[in-house]
Amino acid sequence: MKALCEKYAAKLAAQGLASGTGPDAPLVGGLDADLTWNREDPRTGELAGLFSRLSINSLVFIRPAEPYRTILDFLAARNPDGIRPEDTETRTFLHDIPVCADFTAEAMAAQLKRRKVIVIPGQGVAACGTVTPEQGFVSVSSLVFSSFVLFFSDYLNRARRVELDDEYADAFSHVVRLLPEPHTDLPGLAAGPFTDEEGVVAAMAEAGRKVVGYGLVDSFFGNISYKLDETVYISQTGSSLDELEGCIDPCPLDGSTTNGLTASSELSAHEDVYRRSNYDCILHGHPKFSVIMSMDCERDDCPNRGHCHIHCTECRTVDGVPIVPGEVGTGPTGLCHTLPPAMAANGAAIVHGHGLFTAGNNDFNAPFARLLEIENRCRDLYFDRLSRYA
Repeated sequence: MKALCEKYAAKLAAQGLASGTGPDAPLVGGLDADLTWNREDPRTGELAGLFSRLSINSLVFIRPAEPYRTILDFLAARNPDGIRPEDTETRTFLHDIPVCADFTAEAMAAQLKRRKVIVIPGQGVAACGTVTPEQGFVSVSSLVFSSFVLFFSDYLNRARRVELDDEYADAFSHVVRLLPEPHTDLPGLAAGPFTDEEGVVAAMAEAGRKVVGYGLVDSFFGNISYKLDETVYISQTGSSLDELEGCIDPCPLDGSTTNGLTASSELSAHEDVYRRSNYDCILHGHPKFSVIMSMDCERDDCPNRGHCHIHCTECRTVDGVPIVPGEVGTGPTGLCHTLPPAMAANGAAIVHGHGLFTAGNNDFNAPFARLLEIENRCRDLYFDRLSRYA
């Protein structure tokens, strides 16, 4: 258990969500025969009280690194009854984010009985799990991602409506100064085409690690696929993009196996892209500014407002990249209906509030380059659009 605690503490630091060393390094606890922590810290005494109050076996606590610390403390101060982002990660995993006023086991347990993750203003973020520390890692990562999207989306909307106040403007300026520089270099992935399963799996695992390493996802989510002959190799549902070895399913396009039962929930969308096009591979990530720009709309009077992610009828694009509605997976409003035609025509599409898909031929170099290019362009367009209202 201690090894698992150390693993996810290191992942939180590697993704820039928390410091890797010192008093602000993550605290990850796991209950097996005994309660074990990844490191010693005086706060573990209070946090340990959560294990006797909740049916959990793991806990993750971080004091977020900047700029996430400023964002979360600001949003918690503005929304003491709970933070309510509107992106897909929130709808899928979080629903809303409780704000806990006190760093006490009793107060935190009361909120964690209702939700998986909470914010304690001025202290940090806590998330629990019932199986492994991975659950808390996912919840913390999703919270940080959703809060970032909410902070920037709300700021742009308020600027458009001339509703900004000095406090928000000061926090925003501080956060912008702390943003890391965008990646512009490319990783140089394995060159294809790949002719056997071994080559496909190795290329997918390599590309998945780079997508996570470049910060083009939240936590480790997203999916990736490659079509070899008439079989789609795709990452399994819930798999870590940076640990895909052993988590890739070969799914024949004719449905002749049951491998699709454990495959990504977006398998049907990937398959339909391949049926409609000559592409060989697809990358899907959750880059922050692509998601932010997908949610930006000037139509405040739209009858679909509040249900944009499934009912948007506006033909919106980002530099020609279509923005489409659609829920994760299948069903009447699933992205399996909206994504494939857009991808087949453009080789890339952004799903409203969710993330970015790119496709290519032979190998993952071109899809990766386009994923990064579109995200960087969305970042530039965000600040260009904001400058109109300055």
